[in-house]
Amino acid sequence: MNNTIKVDFHVHSIASWDSLSRGEALVRRAKKLGLGKLILTDHNTINEAVRLQNKYPDYVIVGEEILTTKAEILAFFVKEEIPKDIEPLEALKRLRDQGAFISLSHPYAPMRFHWTEAEMESFLPWLDAIEIANARCLEEMNHLAMKFAVYHGLQGTAGSDAHGVPELGAMGLELPDFSTAEELRESIKTAKVFGKESPLWVRKYSRMAVFRKALERELGFSLLTYYADETRPLFF
Repeated sequence: MNNTIKVDFHVHSIASWDSLSRGEALVRRAKKLGLGKLILTDHNTINEAVRLQNKYPDYVIVGEEILTTKAEILAFFVKEEIPKDIEPLEALKRLRDQGAFISLSHPYAPMRFHWTEAEMESFLPWLDAIEIANARCLEEMNHLAMKFAVYHGLQGTAGSDAHGVPELGAMGLELPDFSTAEELRESIKTAKVFGKESPLWVRKYSRMAVFRKALERELGFSLLTYYADETRPLFF
């Protein structure tokens, strides 16, 4: 029988345009929190996730959050990066072809890239899950996502949507250990959500990241050099 572990299924690193969280800092924090795996789901890139997985092959899972022409898709066990701004169905087909586990991001968050119920229903044959608990969403939004998943017999993913290291682990799933997308499809059937919604002030991490990266582009150089050994402070 597999051991039960806790996993945060929605995490961003410095590779995302709105995060300053460096990979090794996330690994350290995840292990300190007792998370059984670290899944990186950066916006439209798998570069940092692949780099970290090469360094921590038994701990890091390559994921991606893909912005389509409609809204965002969450995928885990991604082998080939999916570019942004493609049609949702094309993204789903490409993910299915590579055997990735497919979910949909924060479907009921009106101020973010979200999905309509009609869109979600049309994609049901392609989905393994939808995100039923996102720590950056309001409780009622997560409740609606849970209700949709239950009604349609879908599994649910949960995550912090962390853009800052301290957000990591705010929400996630407790479930049997897994090492492949196929094992995840099985273990998620008995998963339980842990954690709670984050306070609104955590959005400062993404705002800080957007500001600093815009300033760096304007200046033409990095304000702080990135060190893989993580000798710098956690968020910068």
